[in-house]
Amino acid sequence: MTDTLPPITVWADLDETARREVLRRPSQSAGADITAQVQGLLQQVREEGDAALLRLTARFDRVELDSPLLSREQVQAQATQVSDTVRRAIDHAYDTIRAFHAAQQPQPVSVDTAPGVHCELRWAPVRTVGLYVPGGSAVLPSTVLMLGVPAALAGCERVILCSPPDEHGLLSPAVCYAALKVGVTDFVRVGGAQAVAALAYGTQSVPRADKIFGPGNAYVTAAKTLVSAEAGGPAIDMPAGPSELLVVADASAQAAWAAADLLSQAEHGPDSQVVLVSPERRVLEAVRGELAQQLQGLPRRDIAGRALAESRLILTGTLDEAAAVADAYAPEHLSLQVARPEALIGQIRAGSVFAGHLTPEAGGDYATGTNHVLPTYGAARAYSSLGLTDFYRRYTVQTVTAAGLEALAPTVTALAREEGLEAHARAAEVRLSPSTQGES
Repeated sequence: MTDTLPPITVWADLDETARREVLRRPSQSAGADITAQVQGLLQQVREEGDAALLRLTARFDRVELDSPLLSREQVQAQATQVSDTVRRAIDHAYDTIRAFHAAQQPQPVSVDTAPGVHCELRWAPVRTVGLYVPGGSAVLPSTVLMLGVPAALAGCERVILCSPPDEHGLLSPAVCYAALKVGVTDFVRVGGAQAVAALAYGTQSVPRADKIFGPGNAYVTAAKTLVSAEAGGPAIDMPAGPSELLVVADASAQAAWAAADLLSQAEHGPDSQVVLVSPERRVLEAVRGELAQQLQGLPRRDIAGRALAESRLILTGTLDEAAAVADAYAPEHLSLQVARPEALIGQIRAGSVFAGHLTPEAGGDYATGTNHVLPTYGAARAYSSLGLTDFYRRYTVQTVTAAGLEALAPTVTALAREEGLEAHARAAEVRLSPSTQGES
């Protein structure tokens, strides 16, 4: 099986063009084609609403629906079918995720910037949020928790869940149980780019969302990006596309552990990507062998195998060079399987960092408490992991007294006239005019 894995790439042998190509995500190569397909799907939903959702669900999910929605009664009935083991796991994960996100409550700011000039920063929840939960080949109640817990903590008024239906036109018992636990108000059994379109434009049965959250495949990510760029379109959390993991390993790394982590992300989907960077050829070779061996025992080995075909095994000259390669990639997940992980954490931009040999990436996927909705495609260079404040909007308030305005006006009028905006200047001056003072 090792012959289907890419060979070890020696970083020093590559020029700049080759290095960029090695670090390119697989799904980015098909970007233009994906965008064109998604634009067509968005247009159908925008123009036809529910009719398009039902038709596209039949086409892509092979299930005929009478409505895009699930009733609360249907959701409650599904939730009762959750096993005790899964229920306890969801409850435990809910507690850890809530604990971490509750600690992120934003604080208001109130300051006098000058005598008689008072400024505030306030926070308010986004009123209507859309939560996209991937489905299809995997059921993801963990994503319901990652999105729904902060939405509940923020106090969002309406929480719309979209997820692909199963062959019976239902959402899984685990997803339903988690959705009820976090307070979802609307349950939409639609997935893919068409679900994003429904949240962006609204349909006869799906409310329009002010902001759309959640990860997805390249089509979902493209849809989120496109609708957010439209005039009046919804905000989105981030470019959260196909899963990716980069492992930095030194001589202390355990090959079996590193391979297990890489496979945990490869099994998400064929468009996932995993990368191992190390200055130790022995480690790279050992992990390569472990990947081939462990892959054979996975139920999703076909999916993981396709992802591994696009994996990267990169040999660097030093550990510092490995850190530089990792930073250039800016992974969604970064695993530091090194003797001194703290020394590298600040050097590498990533969505979430898993420090040390005993910290599996899967822990963050489910129950450490951090959020698993993270920037992909290298967006971690500028975007952050999902957090509580993403479910708020912040706004400012300023209050100026008469004395404050008198002191502030010369600055306002001088800058306004420097910029050629006379009405701006007069808006300050008119308030200081004796003939207008006291008017209301």
